[in-house]
Amino acid sequence: MFRSLLAASFAALLALASAHAAEVNVYSARHYGSDQALWDAFTKATGVKVNVVEAEHDQLLQRLKSEGAGSPADVLITVDAGRLATAVDAGLLQPVKIPSLEAILPAHLRHPEGYWYGVAVRARVLVYHKDRVKPSDIPTYEVLAEPKFKGKLLVRSGTNIYNLGLVGSMIAAHGPEKTRAWARGIVANLARPPQGGDSDQIKAVAAGVGDVAISNSYYFARLLASEKPEDRAITEKLGVVFPNQGDRGTHVNISGAAVTKGAPNKANAVKLIEFLLSPEAQTLFTNGSLEFPANPKVTPNPILIGFGTFKQDQINAAAFAKNSVEAARIMDEVGWK
Repeated sequence: MFRSLLAASFAALLALASAHAAEVNVYSARHYGSDQALWDAFTKATGVKVNVVEAEHDQLLQRLKSEGAGSPADVLITVDAGRLATAVDAGLLQPVKIPSLEAILPAHLRHPEGYWYGVAVRARVLVYHKDRVKPSDIPTYEVLAEPKFKGKLLVRSGTNIYNLGLVGSMIAAHGPEKTRAWARGIVANLARPPQGGDSDQIKAVAAGVGDVAISNSYYFARLLASEKPEDRAITEKLGVVFPNQGDRGTHVNISGAAVTKGAPNKANAVKLIEFLLSPEAQTLFTNGSLEFPANPKVTPNPILIGFGTFKQDQINAAAFAKNSVEAARIMDEVGWK
């Protein structure tokens, strides 16, 4: 009798361990319905079930903090290197060296100590009105601060994470004083006070409110891919420039994945992140959210190919993220609200 009970208990423990080992828990700040295809593909390839909690980045970080060592989360996925840096600084992530990804992923798209790995790329591009601006007029971010663009520039709020990343990269390239002068020039050239998101800036250029907008690449790509004729009509008036191709390259930010500090399914967490950089998953990323693949061996979506090839700024995302506090201070000082 005792042996039977012991055997039954042992079998139950094995079943529990097996079930535990066959799952991975993801906290994701990405709100793209297309990401479900990634989880389905991973489960099909590995047999590991993916449990996903979606929320805003700050909510997820607060949840991780409150759950502490008992958190069920294995992987944190979020957008913007600055947000990943916040999670690192809060002690919510653990460094994991993944040799297979170090061989694939360019150094500027992964944390130097392995705290996170970029899984998709978004470029901060310039969108211009074809009737009023030539591509040769806007070869760099720096030129946007020149007086000739007074009243012609559109950009969202200075508190926006993508602008904080861009200004952080400017600090890395030029230092704080030159960056402050540049940011002051940006504010002086605004066609209107910052309002709305990147799509709103693009639409305002098409409507003649301004001549040039700073935007993430996928916002323009989504208008191009839209099923609404009015969205596609907007893009017919506009063109895209990848700035700074003659020097450091265009600023890029990332969607990134990281292993949480107390991941109960660490092996599956690593397996999932490896999968997210695979050709299959990278193709799902670029086709689903119209971001550029982080894996340089994967071909972007045809709409992105239509933008042309470009050189990426090689500054590590962790480096410009570290500058985000100073970037916010500079933008506040010059009135980039």
